[in-house]
Amino acid sequence: MSNNTNITKDLLTLDNPVFCCYLFWATVLVVKMLLMSLLTALQRFRYKIFPNEEDLFFKNIEVQFDDPHVERVRRAHRNDMENILPYFIMALIYVCTNPNPLIACNLFRVAAVARIVHTLVYAVYPVPQPARILAFATMLLITFYMAAVVALRTLSFI
Repeated sequence: MSNNTNITKDLLTLDNPVFCCYLFWATVLVVKMLLMSLLTALQRFRYKIFPNEEDLFFKNIEVQFDDPHVERVRRAHRNDMENILPYFIMALIYVCTNPNPLIACNLFRVAAVARIVHTLVYAVYPVPQPARILAFATMLLITFYMAAVVALRTLSFI
């Protein structure tokens, strides 16, 4: 077995600090996304907005779909899924390029914090732009950066 194969096999183990950093921050983002489901439920109970007949716990309310408070949280959650899931894939591929640990770990940290800030300024305590677009763009640019690194490091194999 070549030395290059051994290095590659070691990248996705707990012996690799970059992979460990990725695992930690990916876990933070998964928990954040799960909390978005709870925040949606909290908003539904808070404003007594339920989308299904069987969910009507309170008397004198009707099925409703368009409450702005609930929909804001749902949009933020959908935005998470549209951005965090591709980031997870790209970041894991990026780990396989054996990046500089300091750079990689800081990218993971900044991306996770940016998504937490995005949720806070979009769904929890809405503030005017450009707060949300800056938080959104931060992870997007990090994901594009990782994609560029992967593409450049693998281009010679095509």
